[in-house]
Amino acid sequence: MESIKPTLKTLLISFVVAILISTGMLVFARRVHPQSFPQSTASSVSGDTQSLIADLSSQDAVKRASAAYLLGKGRSKSAVAIPALIAILGDGTEVDPRLYRKQQYWCGDPMDRKECYSSPGSEAAAALSQIGTESVEPLIKALNDSQSIARENAAWALGAIRDDRAVKPLIAALRDEASGVRCNAAWALGAFGRRANEDTVEPLIQTLGDHEPKVRQQAAWALGAIRDRRAVSPLSVALKDEDSGVRQQAAWASGAIGDSGSVTGLVETLKDNEAGVRKQAVWALGAIRDSSAVDGLINALKDQDSGVRQQAAWALGAIRSHKAVPALSQAFKDQDPDVRAQAVWASGAIRDRDSVDSLIEVLKDQDPHVRAQAAWALGAIGDGRAEDALSAALRDKEEDVRKQAAWALGVVTRRN
Repeated sequence: MESIKPTLKTLLISFVVAILISTGMLVFARRVHPQSFPQSTASSVSGDTQSLIADLSSQDAVKRASAAYLLGKGRSKSAVAIPALIAILGDGTEVDPRLYRKQQYWCGDPMDRKECYSSPGSEAAAALSQIGTESVEPLIKALNDSQSIARENAAWALGAIRDDRAVKPLIAALRDEASGVRCNAAWALGAFGRRANEDTVEPLIQTLGDHEPKVRQQAAWALGAIRDRRAVSPLSVALKDEDSGVRQQAAWASGAIGDSGSVTGLVETLKDNEAGVRKQAVWALGAIRDSSAVDGLINALKDQDSGVRQQAAWALGAIRSHKAVPALSQAFKDQDPDVRAQAVWASGAIRDRDSVDSLIEVLKDQDPHVRAQAAWALGAIGDGRAEDALSAALRDKEEDVRKQAAWALGVVTRRN
């Protein structure tokens, strides 16, 4: 199962996630008119670029945002616009990106204005990140801007570029007075991933103690993204944070690092009062694949939340402990078909022949996906006892079940 932090499928998606964890971006303090480019270079700049730079100072916020967006699409050809883009980083006027992004627009929840709306400043940050390394030094200077929105956007853009020159300034930004800046600085340092300078780990660990929960969440994510084992113990402490979002992110980060030293704390977290935290802890235990977690995961198969039960089944399959087989067989009868399907998959992944009789019964499950998964599991185990049941499944009313049964029967026949 995927972790909760995204992942940066596209530049826009990662930008929306970073801004979502920030505060105050949509508060427009004052608009700074962008600087014009030097006259000496004007002749070498295309008319379209000149026009877009001029639009950055328009009275229309949508026009400003659109111009920044289009300059970003020009990338290196728009380097001349860097000063003008830097100048509007603090422009937090709310705009609807559907007015200019068209097919490039993405929104997870149309009812969430923070997630789905943009601003000229955030579009400028995206454009600067797309222009690339030529933007780095101006963005570093912008980390000292008097407007917190400009500093937030600059921190994000530096994380998107991932130039080593930005590391020390971003570490310093972890102490910024504005929580949104600290959030984006933590995200930016985590965006370096395993490329991160070793000096970033301790400051991020210290940031786990920030007084703002969203900053602590982002610091936990960053430590998981960097995957440095020095964070294992501090993240175990964060599993007990008063904020459920921090606990959830600390669980993900522990799984991402994959150190067995996290197992004890994660098993204890399976008792958390928030289902989302328990679910993430279960995923992390499956990612670490330490057999000492099996008992706790077996108990999690009885969790009141079906998502936790489903994830526990996956984790037991990932660990592949034969000790889990009886409990997984019981989960074949779970009221939730997704849990049943995942338990069946796990039994196939473990390849324990003691599962065969129970899996044959699952071929009669009312849910076609569960039946198809059972056929796969029987093929994965390859026990000859399943031959008759798989032959009968070739007449199932669902095509996916018939296809899976045919594959499994071929495997079983060859092995026996």
